[in-house]
Parts: sequence; C-alpha cells; structure tokens
Amino acid sequence: VQLQASGGGLVQAGGSLRLSCAASRSISSINIMGWYRQAPGKQRELVAAMNSGGTTNYADSVKGRFTISRDNANDTVHLQMNSLKSEDTAVYYCNALLRTSIYWGQGTLVTVSS
Repeated sequence: VQLQASGGGLVQAGGSLRLSCAASRSISSINIMGWYRQAPGKQRELVAAMNSGGTTNYADSVKGRFTISRDNANDTVHLQMNSLKSEDTAVYYCNALLRTSIYWGQGTLVTVSS
C-alpha cells in the first residue's frame, strides 16, 4: 500500500487545516488508518485513528479539535484540524495497518504560528 499525504502548510494559531492521505488501493479492507505526528526532538505519536468499522481513537491533546474520516469511495483518509495550537506543529504521517503489515506515507509538515 502506498500512501500519499497532503494538505500541510503554515497556519496561524486558532486556524484550521485539512490533511488528506490517498491510498494506492481500496481502503475499505484496511484494518486501521491513522495519523501520527513527530515534532522536532520528540518521538512520533498517534494523533487519530479509525478502524474499518468506523471506531475512532484520538490523542487526548487533540480531542474535540481534530476529526478523522474515511472516504472509501476515493480511498482517502482525512484529518480535519481546527483550533490549531503552536504545539500542533509537526510533520504529520498517515499510516495504514493491513492484516499484519504497517505502511507509512511520506509526511506533510504542519506549522502553526503563534
């Protein structure tokens, strides 16, 4: 599975961005799709994930602000990010778990200016 992330950029604090992750195959059978992020000097962390049944999981730091969604018709996963904070600045990676294999996209940079 190849994953192509897009939508990153520079935004002011309080603003919004929408990230997209396009998959090279149908995502309807992919067990879990998610978004991780890695800030400078920090470990990569889970931001949000959704399984094929629609169950979601969010990091506490983004609950109520970020929303993950799956567009099975277009084999794309989105991450809507609202009320962005400077601490959301990071490279965001999309991720897919298919059976026992894990796949990563190339990352997209989100910079939130205060």
